[in-house]
Amino acid sequence: MGHGHQHGHSHSPDESGQSDTRLIAAVCVNGALTAVQVVGGLLSGSLSLLADALHNLSDAGALLIALVARRIGRRPADHSQTFGYRRAELVGAVINATTLNVVGLYLLYEAVIRLVNPTPVVGWTVIVVAGVALVVDVVTAALTYRLSKGSLNVKAAFVHNVTDALGSVAVMVAGVLVVRYQLYAADAVATLLIAVYALYHGVVITREASRILTLGAPLDIYVPALAEALCSVEGVADVHHVHVWELDESQRSFEGHIVIERQDVQLAERVKRLVREVLATHGIAHATLECEYGAVTDGCREGEVVARH
Repeated sequence: MGHGHQHGHSHSPDESGQSDTRLIAAVCVNGALTAVQVVGGLLSGSLSLLADALHNLSDAGALLIALVARRIGRRPADHSQTFGYRRAELVGAVINATTLNVVGLYLLYEAVIRLVNPTPVVGWTVIVVAGVALVVDVVTAALTYRLSKGSLNVKAAFVHNVTDALGSVAVMVAGVLVVRYQLYAADAVATLLIAVYALYHGVVITREASRILTLGAPLDIYVPALAEALCSVEGVADVHHVHVWELDESQRSFEGHIVIERQDVQLAERVKRLVREVLATHGIAHATLECEYGAVTDGCREGEVVARH
């Protein structure tokens, strides 16, 4: 049996500390903004402003969850968690995305109620508070943008903030329409838009994180085609019992039985090296190869390949 191991990218203590500081700052800023928006929404009677405050509260919670999950995920492997704790970030992403979905459904319900029964809104208060919210959302997004590229967990929190920024713009537009035309329904429409954005991103992130947690194959890898590529390696007679999965967003793994043309140790080592080179072109750095000799099966040619379950 052959093994290839590479456990993803590690981060220095300084890099981890800077990441945590950014997330802590983002949590504090969003917490303060939530308080301002709640006061502004209550004083103005604006549902969209209260909706944005609720969304910002979920943002602060999302950032806090992201922070805790990142810290847990940095813990090294031990006897009880032999793969380490890196999947804690995926659990954090699912929690954040689920919260986003719940908030989106609630806002959708409230928006429909307000469309049926419009109520007066103090437009200028909405505009001013939403403007402050927009600035804070942009600052928070800037703090988390770089971190979101390498972590679905932080990406969930980042999407919360981007959605909020768009929501703040919608709230400001609604406020202007209320001030100029007394179009109170615009406030409900803005709430509806925020809800739709929240639900869309919540569903996308939930689906992606759940796919990894359930050991689904990477989206850019068609497993039968990968098996065919391995079958074409010189010295390989057949490939079967193929499993491809992701430990997290950055580490892909492969497991399979490689049938070698003849029982030859040197040939087997060369074949394993060539197979790993093919796997590397698909971003797979961790491979477990079981070598078999002589007896050729038809599993590869009949498409008997599955994602690990």
